[in-house]
Amino acid sequence: MPPPTRREQRERVLGLLYEADAKGIPAAQVVAELPVAPDDFVVDLVQGVDGRVEEVDELIAGSAIDWALDRMPVIDRTLLRIATFELLARPEVPTGAVISEAVELAKQYSTDESGRFVNGVLASIALRVRPGG
Repeated sequence: MPPPTRREQRERVLGLLYEADAKGIPAAQVVAELPVAPDDFVVDLVQGVDGRVEEVDELIAGSAIDWALDRMPVIDRTLLRIATFELLARPEVPTGAVISEAVELAKQYSTDESGRFVNGVLASIALRVRPGG
């Protein structure tokens, strides 16, 4: 069986962070309770988002015009958190790849309008945290 693709790994991160949000528990607890540990990339992203959620949420709130974080669909908010963390902490991942992956997952798992919404918010965040990139 081939190793999971980055998209599949991000999809796994989305599921774990969504579960943590729904249960109101730390994402690290969700990961710790898994019967089989996920890939290192998944763990790193989950822990990274969880560890910098205040900073990430501040960036999202500043870029999501007329949208409060707690009013966003949970999937959209979670995807924005993952992608914003990657934009901040993973400079080796191209900006276009981060945004594209988040938009595709939003289209797959959220509302019809989510792809455009996620794209717009992340484009604004990218201009702030990766100027010229």
